[in-house]
Amino acid sequence: METKGPSLYEQAGPSVDMSRSLEEDSLVDGPLISVDALHSAIRREFQTVPTPCHAGLLSLLHVVYVVLSMCVAVLCVLKFGQEEVCMSILGNVRGESVILFGKVCLWVLVLLFTGCAQHHHNRARSRGYLRFYRQMQGLKHLPLTVHSAGNVLLLVVLAAQLSVKVHTYMLLSIIGLELLVALPCLIYYTVKVMQFNRERAAPDVSQEEHSHNFSISSLPTETGFREGSSLEEVVEKQADLIEYLKQHNTLLSKRLLNLTAQH
Repeated sequence: METKGPSLYEQAGPSVDMSRSLEEDSLVDGPLISVDALHSAIRREFQTVPTPCHAGLLSLLHVVYVVLSMCVAVLCVLKFGQEEVCMSILGNVRGESVILFGKVCLWVLVLLFTGCAQHHHNRARSRGYLRFYRQMQGLKHLPLTVHSAGNVLLLVVLAAQLSVKVHTYMLLSIIGLELLVALPCLIYYTVKVMQFNRERAAPDVSQEEHSHNFSISSLPTETGFREGSSLEEVVEKQADLIEYLKQHNTLLSKRLLNLTAQH
């Protein structure tokens, strides 16, 4: 019986091993990247959320609108001896209409601010700041909710067909109540975002890894199912985390290539 010759794999064995060893040697002999350099490159990726400036400007415009509305209501609607001044400034436009037009413009500004805040918070979420995103998720929509509720109350007052004096006082009460509720919300939102920008913290995953590495009694992460948490919330957190990790791995690959080329 004839003996079989060496298999193709055995014949190509030395060459395969040689090419594999050359690849491994090239990887080992390549420039090593220090951990400090990589971490310093990652820390520069922090981007602040610029919405505190928008919130401050919106708060200022809200206060100015309320003050001007009260002046127009007292001088032009209730007509406390300033009819000529109102006619020279407003012309044939009624003072009540000016207040309502200003209310519509203010609501549009609040809507634009909410959309802008949502855009920047979504970017922070994609960069791995999931905890910050969830903390601010309801707060950034609260001013729009307050102004929308005020618009509904104004429509009810307009439909009631009250006397001019009662109607004006109701209008001023609704506008003042909006200011008392929406302004503290915007101030609190501004403080929280400024605190986030000042801390310049690492993404949530990096913070959890740091706590597990340097703390024995570290708390467990929130990526798994915990008693008292809903399944939808857990699935949403995991989806956010997976999406962030994909982007983070892509970014790390680019950083590694750049740092390898520099060394």
